[in-house]
Amino acid sequence: MFRFEVESKNDWWEVEALYDLCFAPGRTALSSYRLREDVAPVADLSIVARDDLGIVAGAIRYWPVSIGGDVALLLGPVAVHPTHQGEGLGGALIHDSMERAARLGWHRVMLVGDEPYYRRFGFQRLSGVVMPPPTNPDRVLGHGVSDGVWEGVAGDVTRFQQG
Repeated sequence: MFRFEVESKNDWWEVEALYDLCFAPGRTALSSYRLREDVAPVADLSIVARDDLGIVAGAIRYWPVSIGGDVALLLGPVAVHPTHQGEGLGGALIHDSMERAARLGWHRVMLVGDEPYYRRFGFQRLSGVVMPPPTNPDRVLGHGVSDGVWEGVAGDVTRFQQG
């Protein structure tokens, strides 16, 4: 069984080590990381999953991004320790955190990923929403809390500017 809790400052190194383990240190060279520079993750949506021993078994974070004049959440990274992969933890983290996001008033969530995997969470390809290169446009996916929230949302995805 896993216990979900909001990531604390004390969890940072353990979560970063998990991300390095799952994605390799070169992960920060991805275009999505340019959107995260100098932007704080959404604290209430940065979730860690702890196992029965209190060890971080999984983690997920979300970041605000701008798309034209609209705001969305960028999901990721989400990671599960190799010893817990295949137990449904990644899916549970996504479901739990997206429910939290909806309760907090976030209407749009996007990510860069494989549509066949993320379709089960309600994600579908976004047309007209452009991630920084070299992102494959077929991997830019979105999910809306309700129908129509992505209608008219188009343009370059840029770093969120608190305004």
